[in-house]
Amino acid sequence: MKSTINISTSDILKLAFPAIIAGIAEPVISITDIAIIGNMENNSVDALAAVGLAGAFLSTIIWTLAQTKTSISSIVSKALGKDTLNKVDALIPQVIWINIALGLGVYAITVPFASFIFSLYGAQGEVLEMTASYYQLRAIGFPLTLSAFAIFGIFRGLQNTSWAMIASISGALVNVVLDILLVNGIEGWFLGMGLTGAAIASLFAQVTMLVIALFYFFNRTPFTLWIQQWKPHLQLSHHIKLTANFFLRTLAINICIYLSYRYATGYGVEEAATHAILMNIWLFFSFFIDGFANAGNAIGGKLLGSRDRESLKYLALKTNSFGVGVSITLSLMCALLYYQVGDWFTDDSAVQQLFIQTFFIILLMQPVNAVAFVYDGIFKGWGEAPYLRNLLLGVTLLLFIPTLLLFDFFGFELKAIWIAFFAWMIGRALLLHLKFKKRLDAMV
Repeated sequence: MKSTINISTSDILKLAFPAIIAGIAEPVISITDIAIIGNMENNSVDALAAVGLAGAFLSTIIWTLAQTKTSISSIVSKALGKDTLNKVDALIPQVIWINIALGLGVYAITVPFASFIFSLYGAQGEVLEMTASYYQLRAIGFPLTLSAFAIFGIFRGLQNTSWAMIASISGALVNVVLDILLVNGIEGWFLGMGLTGAAIASLFAQVTMLVIALFYFFNRTPFTLWIQQWKPHLQLSHHIKLTANFFLRTLAINICIYLSYRYATGYGVEEAATHAILMNIWLFFSFFIDGFANAGNAIGGKLLGSRDRESLKYLALKTNSFGVGVSITLSLMCALLYYQVGDWFTDDSAVQQLFIQTFFIILLMQPVNAVAFVYDGIFKGWGEAPYLRNLLLGVTLLLFIPTLLLFDFFGFELKAIWIAFFAWMIGRALLLHLKFKKRLDAMV
């Protein structure tokens, strides 16, 4: 057992900073859609609710299937720590092509039933029609996004998050520019395309991210996209088992998101639109903080592979400190602009008022989120998929759902949803911290 610390703060920040930029690209795309759609001249509230619902379901699918990124990152980082990277080179193309096939399959299964799916969220009338139409265009990007995420996971396993950062920034910039041009149009040139324009902008962003990811994949890694052997790699079954458990873990998360939108839509169109704004801000904060979790994911798997207890302890301390510090900073910045933030997303007075009444809960929960996300990232790097699966299912059934039902019963409406998320995150953070301490003690 090593007694010295073999990582430094700079090692963590070199991975965390690019991971932060890469991680917030997807929520920036969604937030841009929300902000521009929310300020359209016609039907902005209905359109805002539609983008929020479609975005929630897209996130459900992408987060669930993108768990292949987490499992391949864990496998690659452990191989790197053991200096056995050559033993996984045949696995890489198999994983990427499986992701592409998954994306195509999900598109083929969900698109014909889009209207039915979103009716389950409580959407109806014009909101339902707009949501289904927006989703059917955005869903074309499933294979692009999932293959890009698999490649990002490989990069993270190789202890490099800069390449994913460059790809993600480029995609986000493309999305912002095209959103501005296509949603509202250019007077004298062409008419605005509304939700259709936002969906097309997102597709071009996804193409951009994948192309850049492939450039780095072919030029900077020892791997190839071409299948070297048709026989399943020896670690493919391990990858699939990890992914399946991460699927179930993410399913628990998405149950919470589904219920939140189901209840928000039931409260009214304005409540659904407000919840869409709140959820996208929460996701932006989450992905921002998740950069430190990604650093913990990449380094944690490598350190576990080399059985380096002291460095793991240092990793947890530093990533938690940075995560909590950044989360508090973000919360304070938003607190100073508390009455202006909602105005950036909509000019509807009812939505703005609902936002002001609820936003404070999201700000209060940020430090707790940071602790939960950092430990979650480390455990992913360790390949602790069964534990994370059981934890998320447990806190969802025992904390989120009962809290939501209780506060909904007392008429808290949107506040009930976010109080439930707060309780859910407290449970995650506390249990992960205790499990981490127990795991380190076992390594003595």
